Amino acid sequence: MSTVAGLLDEAPRSRFHRRAVVVSGMGFFTDAYDLFVISTVATLVKSQWHLSTTETSWVTGAAILGAVLGAFVFGRLADIFGRKTVYVTVASVMIVGALGSALAPSAAWLIVARVVLGLGVGGDYPVSAVLMSEYANRADRGRMVSLVFSMQALGLIVGPLVGLVLLSSGLSSQIVWRILLGVGVIPAASVIVLRARMPESPRFVASVQGDTALALAHLRDFSEGTVTSESVAPNSPERLSIRAFLRDRRMIRLLVATAGSWFLFDYAYYGNTLSLPQILKEVDPTASLEAKLAWSLLLFVLFALPGYGLAIVRMDRIGHRRLQYLGFAVMAGCFGLLALAPPLVTHVAPFLAIFGVSYFFVEFGPNTTTFVLPSELFPVSQRTTGHGVAAGVGKLGAFLGVFLVPILQNHWGLRGMLAMAAVASLGGLWLTRALPEPAGQPLDEVSPVTKEAPKPVSDIKLS
Repeated sequence: MSTVAGLLDEAPRSRFHRRAVVVSGMGFFTDAYDLFVISTVATLVKSQWHLSTTETSWVTGAAILGAVLGAFVFGRLADIFGRKTVYVTVASVMIVGALGSALAPSAAWLIVARVVLGLGVGGDYPVSAVLMSEYANRADRGRMVSLVFSMQALGLIVGPLVGLVLLSSGLSSQIVWRILLGVGVIPAASVIVLRARMPESPRFVASVQGDTALALAHLRDFSEGTVTSESVAPNSPERLSIRAFLRDRRMIRLLVATAGSWFLFDYAYYGNTLSLPQILKEVDPTASLEAKLAWSLLLFVLFALPGYGLAIVRMDRIGHRRLQYLGFAVMAGCFGLLALAPPLVTHVAPFLAIFGVSYFFVEFGPNTTTFVLPSELFPVSQRTTGHGVAAGVGKLGAFLGVFLVPILQNHWGLRGMLAMAAVASLGGLWLTRALPEPAGQPLDEVSPVTKEAPKPVSDIKLS
């Protein structure tokens, strides 16, 4: 006798899966656009409002600080009230934050609005990842979840493109940064209606809410007739309490390994990426803002985008844990080489080449896998909670990176800052060793918990 979880694990890919990727992925396009366009905005408002380095860092890092809290709070709420409710709510929060940022009359207003935006961004991480993981079959789960996350690549590319167009348009810089921030409202608003039409996770409905009939109705809606069964048993009851979750040694080990590796990765990645204009200025002090934007775009298009693509195609075959391990290793090597060889950080071409290789393995590695792994490793009743903790701690690393990287660069120079990024990558590599390999396994068997024996039930027909 089949279960809802078993049917989902073995279901073929369908049009619904593709729609779910787009609907969830548009949230990540918004996330990436809003988070990474701020480096250009910060440069413009620093001049307009005569901000100090600390104030500028707050403008740059406020959304990431909000994302820390948003991941914790909305991740927990999605395990209590369901994924779908939070799925729509976080998109609404992003709209409010983006609109408030574009209309900011002062630095303080802008910082608060960016925190609000970050609440929605942080909440989108656990909900989008877990929903896609719970919709997916076991053979393609990594591919589908990473496809959601890969929409970040479009945000990375569109942000600099919009910036280049606006800066070249002749518009006042005071108007340019407001338009840059206001554009973030458009994709967030476009997904609210689509998200409201998505079904609740059948795994959550069956296992946590205990309503197998409703779970099957949702499953029938998006399976397009590809899932059929004469009789379906309910999933074994799986209502692990938050207290039991936090007392389980295996769960704590998984939390430490997923959150710790995400923290160390985001410290290196966000610190470097959001400080990229300052980094490139040290490599070439004479470069204009337009030139630095063009170099950033070059890095994203030639290195980051192919990395995303290869991760999507290969991660389920390579293994999610193994891919994270590989990515951290190459990142450590690239950052270490740049730190140890002074000529490499004083010439644009060799710096961009080696930094670009690190960008490729960032995407073909931990930037994708730190998002995917927590959506698989925790039991269904605490899955968004676990992912939210990992994402929140990761964004705390990003927040610290945004503040520490400019300070380290001022005190230790670019090479000292890159050496710290290499150390962080080695730490992420070490923590990855503590994770199991979930690729290809049934989702509910990746992180088993003690469950009650299933009670006999009447057969439930699928029409």
